[in-house]
Amino acid sequence: MNLPDDAPLVGVLALQGDVHEHEVVLNRVGARVRRVRRAEHLDGLDGIVVPGGESTTIGKMLRRFDLLDDLAARLAGGLPALGTCAGMILLSRELDQDFDQPLLGVLGVRTRRNAFGRQVDSFDTSLDVAGIDGGPVDVSFIRAPVVVEVLDDDVEVLAAVDLGPVVVRQRNLLATSFHPEVTGDDRLHAGWVATLGS
Repeated sequence: MNLPDDAPLVGVLALQGDVHEHEVVLNRVGARVRRVRRAEHLDGLDGIVVPGGESTTIGKMLRRFDLLDDLAARLAGGLPALGTCAGMILLSRELDQDFDQPLLGVLGVRTRRNAFGRQVDSFDTSLDVAGIDGGPVDVSFIRAPVVVEVLDDDVEVLAAVDLGPVVVRQRNLLATSFHPEVTGDDRLHAGWVATLGS
């Protein structure tokens, strides 16, 4: 898709996970896309997507490719980010588990991995998300995490289920437990892209 040069430039962390799916949606909602695999790929971005996938694998690869500290510093410095599923886990400051894994650690929440169960327990549903017009958003929970504790006063809960918050925002960071990129409902991406550069 040919987009104007002044369209937002969004990076998609491309180490593992739903990279292509996010690229397709971002193009549909008017963003130019760059795959991010090295620190220099962060230069000039208006925002970055940290996609779903396997959070421990993505964390290890962030460290192996010398991206972990650089990306965390950019996020702490204000680079807008959308983290989905594993992306929420990686953005979180703390995890509710008894083993360590590499984290970006910039989002003031404590998160539990696989809170809804295993792969066979995955499900699609509709969910009201604050700030998104047009009725409930179609979402897909796939081995999804949940926020078990909000650690900072400025974390906003935009959607929750019985287990806890599943969409949170803190300043430049937006994180979802679910995969908005696989349902065909582009409103969450569109709303986030519309905030870039504003």
